[in-house]
Amino acid sequence: MQLREAIAEFVTGYFSTRQRSQKTHVAYASDLEQFGRYAGKDLLLTDLSAMLIERWAAYLRAEGYSPASMRRKVVVLKVFCSYWVRRGALTESPFWRVQLSFGRIEQLPRALTEVEMRSLLQHAGRHHQQITVPRKTAVLARGRGGKAASKSYRAIRNLALVDLMFATGMRVGEVSALDIEDFVTSESCFRVKGKGGRHRLAYVVDQHTLGIQQKHVDARSRIVTGSAALFLNASGKRLSTQGMANIIAKFREGAGISRHVTPHMLRHTVATLLLRNGVDIRVVQEFLGHASIATTQRYTHVAKEHLIGVLRKHHPSIGLRMKA
Repeated sequence: MQLREAIAEFVTGYFSTRQRSQKTHVAYASDLEQFGRYAGKDLLLTDLSAMLIERWAAYLRAEGYSPASMRRKVVVLKVFCSYWVRRGALTESPFWRVQLSFGRIEQLPRALTEVEMRSLLQHAGRHHQQITVPRKTAVLARGRGGKAASKSYRAIRNLALVDLMFATGMRVGEVSALDIEDFVTSESCFRVKGKGGRHRLAYVVDQHTLGIQQKHVDARSRIVTGSAALFLNASGKRLSTQGMANIIAKFREGAGISRHVTPHMLRHTVATLLLRNGVDIRVVQEFLGHASIATTQRYTHVAKEHLIGVLRKHHPSIGLRMKA
């Protein structure tokens, strides 16, 4: 069997028996196709060697890939080899002979400052108020059914989206996957389909946020569509993660924030601020839906940097020595 055939069969067979997100499916296929192009279209699966894998890793390093990206690509290839060992096409995995070093991987979460986060939320609120349909027109529209493409729906949708991501710390993919029935109004929470099949409840404790979510649900319920999605695009279909990123980008620009802002940074921001405000790390772990507390501990480094910065400015010993 040729390597390219084995890759195609793996992508079909592996994901048919495992619950993985579409994003993971696409990433695996992309990484394996990249390796297949490097290895050559005529390479046989059985000719896959440790030397070839090490050469590929060296190529990735020379191309400027980060240690985290290199590690991910190699892990995907390792899963691919293990799959074909289990299927009997390979007698053993070439990885037992592979020796690789990816270097130190230390990626601290990028978060917004309190000022930036406040500006983003305020701009979203102002944008909604500017486009709100006059009350009389809105009342007349209720009986006719709304349109997902209308400015009034998009305004409340965008405000609800940004406010919800900061309030709950949901991943952008989790927000995109929400259905209208996942908003449990009686419990003031959302049912979240979490990463790796780990479902959880995301509670909304801020009454202002709860009011915004209810307004969005009311507007969403008046839209005639076959989609069950909570957040809709202009075509009445599920709003994609890219669509959400575009909304954040527009609000970032309108709020006067110069640096690039991603939806995931809102998740980083609320986690960092919770820890700064003294919330127990295990509560933050549950809040974010992390499987391991080690993942949550990345945020303690950011909180520590803030603590040290404050101490350097305000610690009394510094002032005392300056006056001595």
